Amino acid sequence: MSSGDSGFTPLPGDERLSTAILSDSCDATGLRDQVLQQRLAPLVPGTRAIGRARTVRFAPALEDDPEDPYRDAIDFIDGIGEGQFVVVATDRSNDSAFWGELFSAAALGSGAAGVVTDGNLRDTDRIAALGFPAFSASRRPIDYRARMRVIAHDVDVVLGGVRIAPGDLLMADDDGAVVVPREHEATVLALARDRAARESTVLAELLAGESLRAVWDRHRVL
Repeated sequence: MSSGDSGFTPLPGDERLSTAILSDSCDATGLRDQVLQQRLAPLVPGTRAIGRARTVRFAPALEDDPEDPYRDAIDFIDGIGEGQFVVVATDRSNDSAFWGELFSAAALGSGAAGVVTDGNLRDTDRIAALGFPAFSASRRPIDYRARMRVIAHDVDVVLGGVRIAPGDLLMADDDGAVVVPREHEATVLALARDRAARESTVLAELLAGESLRAVWDRHRVL
C-alpha cells in the first residue's frame, strides 16, 4: 500500500486490515453489498493489496490499428498513479487475456497497488516473479489484439455485481475483494481499525482458554 497522487494515505494499523474486517465494517454502516460476488483469486496465495481504483473497460472488437494496436492501453497505463489499484472490467470475457508481464512491470514502476480483473491474466509466472499483486477470474495466454479493445477508462464499472467508481478504496486478499465508496471511507476505516484492534484482544483471550460465549458477551466481536 502506498500514498501519493492517489490521495490515499495509509495510517498506522492498516496492516491489520483484511477484506473480512472491511466487509464487516461496511455492513455496520448499512453497505451490505460491497463484496464482489465473484471471487477473483490472487495469482500468488497470501497476496494482499489495497489502493484507490483506477478503472478501464474492455469490449469485443475484431479490428485494430495495425500501426498502434495497444495505443489506448498504453495511454491508460502510462497515466497510472502511485497507490492506484487497476480495475480491468471485461464483462467476464474469456476471449483473451487482458493483462500480462509488461503491463505489470509498467504499473509496478508507477507505484500501482495491484490489478484486479474479471477477465484473464497471462504471463502469470512472470507477474508472480515481479511481485506485482494480481487478482483475476482465470488465466489464458491469448493476446487481446483484434479480439477486445479499450472502450473507456476512469469511469464507473461493475465487477462481480459491485459498482466501482474511480477513486473508491479497493482491497483484495485470499478471501475476495471489497469496495469502499469514497464518500463512506472515513467511517468504514474508523470502524475497521477499531474492529481489528478488538479482534486482536479476542484472539488472545480465546487462545488463553476463554469460552466463545464469554468473549462474545464481553467484546461483541466474532
